[in-house]
Amino acid sequence: MLFRVIEILFPMFAVVLIGYICARRTSINMASINKLNLDYFCPALVFASLVNMPLGTKQVNLISATFIAVLLPGLLMWIVCRIYRLDIKVWLPPHMFRNSGNLAIPLFVYTFGEMVKGDAVLLMVLSTCIQMTLGLFIVSGANKHGIKQLLKMPIIYATIVALTLNLSDVHIWKPLLEAASLLGESAIPLMLFSLGSQLIYLNRSGLKIGLISTATSLLSGAITFAVILWLIPLAHIELQMMVLFTMLPPAVMNYLFAERYQLDGSTVAAMVLYGNVLSLFTMPLLLWFALTIL
Repeated sequence: MLFRVIEILFPMFAVVLIGYICARRTSINMASINKLNLDYFCPALVFASLVNMPLGTKQVNLISATFIAVLLPGLLMWIVCRIYRLDIKVWLPPHMFRNSGNLAIPLFVYTFGEMVKGDAVLLMVLSTCIQMTLGLFIVSGANKHGIKQLLKMPIIYATIVALTLNLSDVHIWKPLLEAASLLGESAIPLMLFSLGSQLIYLNRSGLKIGLISTATSLLSGAITFAVILWLIPLAHIELQMMVLFTMLPPAVMNYLFAERYQLDGSTVAAMVLYGNVLSLFTMPLLLWFALTIL
């Protein structure tokens, strides 16, 4: 089983390491690459994954589990913030909105195979939609900015078109679908490469915050998974995915929002960066648990 875990994680961490080395040795501008990925490659991945995905009660249960996985950690951290007088705008989002793109999609595909790519993309889309609405409301207060930002994202339109065609039982021209698949295949390695490039910003001053945040993230994730296990009837492989999904490290978008709305950016950066670095140690354990215990 140890060798199986290494086989799954090695390709991912190798690409992350290459991204880190490249960022250290060159002055590569990842901002433009990330924009290309978000505006073109990820929408193509979403479209190709969702357009032919079988839809039914299975997705209803998975969607319900995803909402719990995003919202319940926020509620738990809200209680913690009230007790310890922490800034809700700083501490809630990193525990709610996890790395469902850069890390989760490659992790699910390498672990469970191409058959779960559609489900992995669905989890990412749902998490992104909640972050661009409720997440923006948390960090900025009541305004229309979240909806406006959401409507500017090509990934949302790719989702709407794919699901509309799917539910209408419209068959896509095969060469067009293959073109979307080919374009979408670029998204996953670019996600991992981009994640690695962010690690050059690590510093020792944020280590304590990173360790505390990672511990609270894992604890809130474990409680959330227990609730999902109790409430939602999921297939075996979906339960295994939820073990990993509920305890992913924070998404980089949390830091971007913190900077935009002039919150404690250094604290959020420490949560995001150290959380993702520490996943080098937590993900093998979680993967072992998912594959052997469940």
